[in-house]
Amino acid sequence: MSQEQFTLQAAQAKVDEWIKTHGVRYFSELTNMALLTEEVGELARIIARRFGEQSFKAGEEQTDLGDEMADVLFVLICLANQTGTDLNSAFTRNLEKKTGRDANRHHNNPKLS
Repeated sequence: MSQEQFTLQAAQAKVDEWIKTHGVRYFSELTNMALLTEEVGELARIIARRFGEQSFKAGEEQTDLGDEMADVLFVLICLANQTGTDLNSAFTRNLEKKTGRDANRHHNNPKLS
């Protein structure tokens, strides 16, 4: 799968193939929800230390932010696959909803000026 052709649909197929080849089967939806929460926590830890007031412990500075984001995405895609959610369609609908609802909201927010 080349970088130019990488879509949410392709990612869902790739994760499904990986699970069937290497993972034996999907964990339950509840387990994957817990894993997603864990992965988001790991991502939050890095962001709090890299961009916030927290500091890294010795040896933690080399954490890969992109890798942690990919972990979150992987588990989210697992949940989408398990629940029959087409992320491509869902994301498109979500952007349309946000565009209609928030077309001018952020431009008119004095806190963002």
